[in-house]
Amino acid sequence: MSEIYDVIVIGAGPAGYPAAIRAAQNKLKVACVDEWQNTDGSYAFGGTCLNAGCIPSKALLESTELYQRAKDEFVTHGIKFGDLKVDVGAMQKRRAAVVKTMTNGINALFKANGVIGIQGHGQLLPGNKVLVKAADGSEKTLQAKHVVLASGSTPIRLKTVPHDGKYIVDSWNALEFDAVPARLGVIGAGVIGLELGSVWRRLGSEVTVLEALPQLLPMVDQTIAKEAQRHFKKQGLDIKLGARVLSAAVSGGAVDLVYADAQGEHSVQFDKLVVAVGRRPFTAGLLADGTGVAVDERGFIEVDEHCKTKAANVWAVGDVVRGPMLAHKGKEEGLMVADLIAGHYGEVNYKVVPSVIYTAPEIAWVGQTEEQVKQSGRPYKVGTFPFAASGRARAMEAGSGMTKMVSAKDDDELLGVHIIGPMAGELISEAVLAMEYSASTEDIQRTMHAHPTLAEALHEAALAVDKKAIDGLNR
Repeated sequence: MSEIYDVIVIGAGPAGYPAAIRAAQNKLKVACVDEWQNTDGSYAFGGTCLNAGCIPSKALLESTELYQRAKDEFVTHGIKFGDLKVDVGAMQKRRAAVVKTMTNGINALFKANGVIGIQGHGQLLPGNKVLVKAADGSEKTLQAKHVVLASGSTPIRLKTVPHDGKYIVDSWNALEFDAVPARLGVIGAGVIGLELGSVWRRLGSEVTVLEALPQLLPMVDQTIAKEAQRHFKKQGLDIKLGARVLSAAVSGGAVDLVYADAQGEHSVQFDKLVVAVGRRPFTAGLLADGTGVAVDERGFIEVDEHCKTKAANVWAVGDVVRGPMLAHKGKEEGLMVADLIAGHYGEVNYKVVPSVIYTAPEIAWVGQTEEQVKQSGRPYKVGTFPFAASGRARAMEAGSGMTKMVSAKDDDELLGVHIIGPMAGELISEAVLAMEYSASTEDIQRTMHAHPTLAEALHEAALAVDKKAIDGLNR
């Protein structure tokens, strides 16, 4: 006899495990199947985000930023060191401990909420059955009223740059280097490439970032992107735009790479090469024949606005469906689906999805860029405020960057907020909440902000939209 559940979730990443927990909170019988295996052979829930992405990268970004500040900034505060050293082994040990704590936390949450966690590869069969293949080769079939597909994504690999896991690596491998590479190459100047490049640059690597597009961060408001490019150059990141990688091969313990740009072909050598050109949906072995689930030409599972697939009572959420590949977007989809399954209300507002790049300074945004609003033809107005004019930022020795607001001229609707500066990833939440409630610029103008805080920069940017800024120049 098959084990029978109300809901089976395939995938325990940031979209899957919240879906499982919420379904259990809704008094449903839930199982969550996941096959993640770490490089040390251990199994863990949490998916890429907790094990090899969001969390370990932030641990290393934090450690290396502290080192950078101790080396270059602390003397300004009157704090002096003797011989400052980096212990990469201790840094990596801390990273692993942070990850272990978080993944163990999911086990505890599953237990507390009554979710049955199952290690193994889950495959959807016709009739809403799920075949689970364990690592030891054993198999069992589960039956569900509803199945939620949350299998996540995997790094894209380039045919011309053969991955070997030692010299030519992906983002996961790049988080586990046991020594600082003298010469590090990064293919792709997106979020992952810039964050990884920043980690190893701070520790002393000579970092070259090769980006095929002619423009840095095209998805970011270009005022912010240009400011970011200036800071990255100052930090020593050598970002080559319009650089198309032709080939790469390992020779004599190094990587020989050839790329082409407007000036012709160039050869360069690296000790390590990170391929960070994006991610693709992970659906290997996920769907058996006859399930009725449709997959588009790019590998994404086709769903409607409520994440329903074309198969009855089969849902899909997170990186495996359309939209930005962001953990928080996947989480909200998982919660929506779990509530809809239980007969409750559920919705995701895809117009208000924040994005963050955890470089220094951080970059964060929500809503439309100025370029997008301009292209739409809607009359608009813009306000900016530099962190250099923020007393709190100055006190933190973090006066780089700015906040920017884009609002509609006709009804004052807040259309987009863009930040580059200290704690941008935290500050953006105020803008997300404002836009979720369809706030006007005046709403933010009339909201009291504590002094002195970084959040005042948002207040001043809102005032600047109507040329009413108090602590900055109205341009």
